[in-house]
Amino acid sequence: MGSHVLLGISGSLRKASLNTKLIHEAARRFDPETFVQADLNMPLYDGDLEAAEGMPAAARLLADQITAADAIVISTPEYNKAIPGVLKNALDWVSRIKPGPMHDKPVAILSATAGRAGGEVAQVSLRHCLVSFGPRVLNGPGVMIGGGAAGFDNDGRLTDDRSIQTLDALMDTLRAEIAR
Repeated sequence: MGSHVLLGISGSLRKASLNTKLIHEAARRFDPETFVQADLNMPLYDGDLEAAEGMPAAARLLADQITAADAIVISTPEYNKAIPGVLKNALDWVSRIKPGPMHDKPVAILSATAGRAGGEVAQVSLRHCLVSFGPRVLNGPGVMIGGGAAGFDNDGRLTDDRSIQTLDALMDTLRAEIAR
């Protein structure tokens, strides 16, 4: 068991989300002392709302979770060749916190999709969105699970040996990045 805090961020709010299954599988394989799953259910970013009421509690909680984490795993679906709005919205809220809680944090990007490509374009989109946050985004290996629910068993575990090996390698890289 590791002595680290791992934050998992799923870019999907669906209860049976493939990406939520994937962050949980990543956490099992990373084996942190503590795993925290972020909740991206928060109001749409609105500068007027921020000025009138301040940072919403859900956005503040996410920023605090990012600050407390030793590493972050983000799994994103691909919606219309990009990341979903819920993930972008959460990033927009977090970007309002100064100094940035994600600065210099190790981040691993994953994706799971119903399509064959497994979210490659969404991963590029997410990498682009993260640039201004200044995290240490891992370059690979790329974990892109295509083919939808067929990639997971009834317990939410990956079924494909190659995907398992790639996820293990990515989690090994993430552990090494924490130690850096």
